[in-house]
Amino acid sequence: MTITTLEKPTQSRPQSYRFHQGDRVLPFAPAEYDARLAGLRAILRDAGLDAAVLTSMHNIAYYSGFLYCSFGRPYGLVVTQTESVTISAGIDAGQPWRRCHGDNITYTDWERNNYWRAILSVTGEGKAIGYEADHMTLASKGLMDSFLKPSTSADIAPATMRQRMMKSAAEIELIRAGAAVADVGGYAIHDAIRPGIREIDVAMAGRDAMELEIAARFPDAEYRDTWVWFQSGINTDGAHNPVTARQLQRGDILSLNCFPMISGYYTALERTLFVGEVDPAALKIWEANVAAHEYGMSLLKPGASCADITLKINDFFAERDLLQYRTFGYGHSFGVLSHYYGREAGLELREDIDTVLEPGMVISMEPMLTIPEGQPGAGGYREHDILVITGDGNENITGYPYGPDFNVVG
Repeated sequence: MTITTLEKPTQSRPQSYRFHQGDRVLPFAPAEYDARLAGLRAILRDAGLDAAVLTSMHNIAYYSGFLYCSFGRPYGLVVTQTESVTISAGIDAGQPWRRCHGDNITYTDWERNNYWRAILSVTGEGKAIGYEADHMTLASKGLMDSFLKPSTSADIAPATMRQRMMKSAAEIELIRAGAAVADVGGYAIHDAIRPGIREIDVAMAGRDAMELEIAARFPDAEYRDTWVWFQSGINTDGAHNPVTARQLQRGDILSLNCFPMISGYYTALERTLFVGEVDPAALKIWEANVAAHEYGMSLLKPGASCADITLKINDFFAERDLLQYRTFGYGHSFGVLSHYYGREAGLELREDIDTVLEPGMVISMEPMLTIPEGQPGAGGYREHDILVITGDGNENITGYPYGPDFNVVG
């Protein structure tokens, strides 16, 4: 165990120190993080910056492996051309060091803003600083300027996002495992569905199955944040509607949503199902959404732009008089993200995104139609697969079946 005090103010209480104990365990090999940091350092050089002060969960996890639990406390990662240092709160003791690549400094709460003093100990005053404008609050930016007194500062969030959009072989391997875990959750949910069971009971069956599968596949990982949204009837109208205690009824439309989280990496499986039977109006809409899903997947190829893909699927739905029921874009990137942190907004299937697909990107296809209550076939219809863009097309890494043949259940 190594404990090194950096500064001692009044009463010998340190402002920050190094608390390094235990064995280091990370989701990727050191070479993977070294390659990511090399990319970040190139971003800094190109922008004429001396250091990056990263504050978001997704960037800190991407460049160091450490996924923090904020609970109202600030965390950071400071990267210069020679150093990479996570900044963590004393409440976490040695865990941030065990779960990060590079150095770690712990700050104390004996004095307000010891967090910024710890960052200053790495950057020094008067340097050119890169930061995340889409994450740092105005209050935090004011403290950064006050403590670091940067000669200049610049937003590097868009550049880091572009780096995260291109997945390494190691990342794709982890995402592939996540997709397989989601399939396990999907089958557990399928088996649990029956009239009279509550949404929460079905959701727990899927979540428990996924967490056990993650533990089997990744015995050295930390287990956190895996969840299921399972909706029925009117609750299917929104993609992110929380689970309730509503009891399933025969003929209900269902939405299965499995979200395994492995070391900060998010994957997803989403499917439309029905309890026992599906009426003709609902079946027609469901089959149209499945057809759009298959058509959309066929469009995911290198050289295609997100906007062009979106417009083509729009035309597909418009020809069937269904476009007005679309509720969001048709897909998004995968990587270090979650429902409460992270988003690679430059890789989403929307009309206003001109990003061109390249091999190594990972993206979903997930068309959704919501038919309002009172209309034939009312409810939310959504299918979701994860696809890796390859040299000449894509590879679908989702295995759980979609469509009526398998998903009329109970």
